[in-house]
Amino acid sequence: MYPNVNDFRNSFPDSPPRLFGWPVGTAPGGTGLDRHDSGGDGLRTDSLNLLQPDVLAAAPTFRAVAVMVILMKAGLGLDRQKLAQQGTVALRLGVLPALCEMVIVAGVAMLLLGFDVRQGLLLGAIVAPESPAVIVPGMLRLKSLGWGVDKGISDAILSGSAISDVVVLLLFSLLMGASGEFLGGLPPVLGVGVQALFEISGGLIVGYALAWVLFFLLVQQNWSQNRVQTTLVAAAVALGVVGLADRLPLFSGYLAVMSAGFFLIELDAPLARQLRSGFDALWQVAEIFLFVLLGASVEVGVLQRSLGVGLVILAVGTLMGRGMGWYLSTLGSNWTVSERLFLLAGNSAKATVQAAIGALPLAAGIPGGETMLAIAVLSILITAPLGAWAIPTFAPKLLQKGEVDATKVLLQPRVVLLAPVDLSSVTPYVLQKAAELARRADAEVIVLHVQDVPEPKVITTLEAQVKQYLADIRYRFIVTAGPITQAILDTAALYNATEIILGKHGQGGLQRVLMGSVCQSILEASTRPVLIVEEPRL
Repeated sequence: MYPNVNDFRNSFPDSPPRLFGWPVGTAPGGTGLDRHDSGGDGLRTDSLNLLQPDVLAAAPTFRAVAVMVILMKAGLGLDRQKLAQQGTVALRLGVLPALCEMVIVAGVAMLLLGFDVRQGLLLGAIVAPESPAVIVPGMLRLKSLGWGVDKGISDAILSGSAISDVVVLLLFSLLMGASGEFLGGLPPVLGVGVQALFEISGGLIVGYALAWVLFFLLVQQNWSQNRVQTTLVAAAVALGVVGLADRLPLFSGYLAVMSAGFFLIELDAPLARQLRSGFDALWQVAEIFLFVLLGASVEVGVLQRSLGVGLVILAVGTLMGRGMGWYLSTLGSNWTVSERLFLLAGNSAKATVQAAIGALPLAAGIPGGETMLAIAVLSILITAPLGAWAIPTFAPKLLQKGEVDATKVLLQPRVVLLAPVDLSSVTPYVLQKAAELARRADAEVIVLHVQDVPEPKVITTLEAQVKQYLADIRYRFIVTAGPITQAILDTAALYNATEIILGKHGQGGLQRVLMGSVCQSILEASTRPVLIVEEPRL
């Protein structure tokens, strides 16, 4: 916690901020102001005191780790062919929407708030960046479901979002500078262009080198023995690159991490698949820290005097500014009107960057800084949950569904196993095999019994067996009538079974025992995989 604005200003680094800001451990953990400075009453105030000071002090490190994880996930989910198919659309999405929003927000702020040009552009630079914490998981989820994959819409949004934040934050650092110089004394206009070129191209080059290092360590040198070790080694190396970028402002560390994931797909697809699964599990933990700390950075009190005008600025900036940028970005592409409209839902969420830089103008003593902070907080509170809801809601309505490429995304399809049973001696082995496979794939089991005449005792006996063998498995026990073969095929189609597990034996016995002829009929007629389980021979 910073006891006052002057202490906060003294801690502000002299070097210009880069993607998502400042060196790990020195960046402000959100607003950087306590309740007495801003009048807020967020999670970290004296009135609630829900988070310990040590946790808040480590917020920049936690945030850096979480953003690194989500951007590595994004890179591992990119598709080179789809990006090449889109041509310059991804690049334009990385520049035009944010710049247009920045300019429109500046104009509206000058009109409604009396800001000068610098203040207006500072507010625009705070509001314009997109949130990887919301956009990346949403786009990867759409890719796993097939929405927009034929045209690479998710890939274009993912790559454009990373480039966009680099460009806007460079402009923000230029506007925050008081010397009028940039990158070693270059004039501001020329300096920001050169710095952007260095950070983007340098990020791609370092990302390619990082991919080669991971390939060398994890594949050629075999540093890891399992998926957990592979993921931790990759995360440690990637986080080291992010830290290096904070001290060597010649490349974007987060863009390097994202591009490294992209290059790994080309270098070694099996390694990329393993890392995709590992980083997906790592993100489930990292997102908790990211969003809790994000909530801790929100100062509710600063919203009171700027709520109305803030809503107008956000609405005009998004609808007019970003709308103009989206139109120019997709001009001449093969995107339909509905696909362009999807950008409103899929490319507008703001959270991480606003939490990191929203309070810096106020901390630097820039007039209107408190209002900028209030609008930054408002943008988080409105667009982050709205974007998280809108992406999965409007994708099925506005995008076309295509074939999913399992080499680019982590697929977690719902696995359903169908296990037909009767009172034969092979049934326990069928249930054991179904339970074994279900545990491996976290699957559901449909247990089917076919009988024409209801026999309560048989059903009761089978239910007891099913409960015994599938005690820790999610299952359904279904009794139906009809010819056995047709009943099995119909049930498999009804529940979209992934696999059918059949019991086979050659002994006589009960009337409704599944005989070899039934197995043969299912094998010939079924379009689904069939696993035959036989009784062990004594």
